Amino acid sequence: MADLSSFPITRKWPPANPDVIQLYSLPTPNGVKISIALEELGLPYEAHKVSFATNDQKSPEFTSLNPNGRIPAIIDPDGPDGKPIGLFESGAILIYLAEKTGRLMPATARERYEMLCWIMFQMGGVGPMFGQFGHFHKFAADKVANNSYPVERYRDEGKRLLGVLEARLKDRQYLMGDDYTIADITTFPWIWCADFYYGGREVLEYERFPAVMAWFERCMAKPASQKGLTVPA
Repeated sequence: MADLSSFPITRKWPPANPDVIQLYSLPTPNGVKISIALEELGLPYEAHKVSFATNDQKSPEFTSLNPNGRIPAIIDPDGPDGKPIGLFESGAILIYLAEKTGRLMPATARERYEMLCWIMFQMGGVGPMFGQFGHFHKFAADKVANNSYPVERYRDEGKRLLGVLEARLKDRQYLMGDDYTIADITTFPWIWCADFYYGGREVLEYERFPAVMAWFERCMAKPASQKGLTVPA
């Protein structure tokens, strides 16, 4: 049985089975990326709920694994050298899981680097801009009631980013062509979140991006997506 006692986070969230990947998360667009990937890859894991309501993500135990105090984070008891490894940042975790299994990524180095471009596009563009849109459109609407600029700024940038995805997906099933990869997994939860959590479908004019919507439905229809979107319960 793996010994994870060197990770202080396990004192707050004791593992029931330390031999499987420990996931510390919440069903946010960043959090579900990892549960979806784990389900898609068929890797055994144990999910621990990091509650924002009680600021679990700011606790000393959690920040011992992710100093930035953000979900998700994982511990893999079977790291690259056979020893446990702790990781944070959703993009880094997805790349790690894909490389660990040799799946959900292209076969050639040239295509892998192209895939990384789309992952960074999400990490640096779609995630932050959609997140800011959601903040001002929904959660801080009362604070900007007399100032339309914040919502308009992030609405317009969100639509611009959707336009980039539309052009990419116009003649493709997935971001990398016929094959589903972690580039898709890192991106489509933000399309889901902007609608489901932020109520932004009409404001972002989703109907103007039919290729994006068709791709989104393909991603959402996967059994691993349906399961991963609910983890942890």
